[in-house]
Amino acid sequence: MIISVASGKGGTGKTLVATSLALSLIDNCKVQLLDCDVEEPNANILLHLAMKQSQPVYISIPRIDETKCTYCGKCAEACAYNAIAMIKEKVLVFPELCHGCGACSYLCPESAITEEGREVGMVEMGNSGNLKLIQGKLNVGEAMAPPVIREVKKYIDPASLVIIDVPPGASCPVVEAVKGSDFCLLVTEPTPFGLNDLSLAVEVVRKLGMPYGVVMNRVGIGGEEVEKYCHREGIPILLRIPLDRNIGMLYSQGISLIEGMPQWREGVLRLFQDIKDMIAASRVAK
Repeated sequence: MIISVASGKGGTGKTLVATSLALSLIDNCKVQLLDCDVEEPNANILLHLAMKQSQPVYISIPRIDETKCTYCGKCAEACAYNAIAMIKEKVLVFPELCHGCGACSYLCPESAITEEGREVGMVEMGNSGNLKLIQGKLNVGEAMAPPVIREVKKYIDPASLVIIDVPPGASCPVVEAVKGSDFCLLVTEPTPFGLNDLSLAVEVVRKLGMPYGVVMNRVGIGGEEVEKYCHREGIPILLRIPLDRNIGMLYSQGISLIEGMPQWREGVLRLFQDIKDMIAASRVAK
């Protein structure tokens, strides 16, 4: 089972929910937590695991052999990302724009383009008992998170329960992290920004065609518009976490909700049971 924990905006408590799920379930099964928020992975701030393995992430970028190149310009025409430009008899390559698709080398009539690896990030792994953390880190200055996210997801163990901490927003990194999941848990807050970004995230998940539900964090901070939106759209609210100073203090000290307030374990386990029921109902419907 793969559960993605996403949010339309940053700072809603996505990592709080993902780590709470993981820590509540490790007594019953093996759990993998994949931190795919590769621009700012922070799950381990709450888990405190030693990272024992690391692996660099590369993407393939073109290398031009000027002795073979006839400057026909077909590589620049083929590049959908404008990573190659032709200026008179000079080929310019912009590595930061390259997506590593390989179209230029495939279409070069002179076989003048080969590919070389460029490091864009790192995958790190650590574990304790039944819990394994796999986190991606995008190198500073890099613009593209999906290659690192794809590399993190290669370590998914089908024998484990997998929880994915998804990047915020509703763009390509989110789609890359969420796709292939059995369920998407959307974490939001009852504010105008929370409502706006929740609606965008809902559109993405609906396009991906998977069951989903909502966790409302900081209940009491705003109005009832998020509740009304979920009711209107038929979106189940599976858990409500109140605006609680104690939770904020624990989080600021790097203490997980389950460790600092163990009374929440029962509620998180009920949340997991609801997710399982919704996955089962979705499969029956199909």
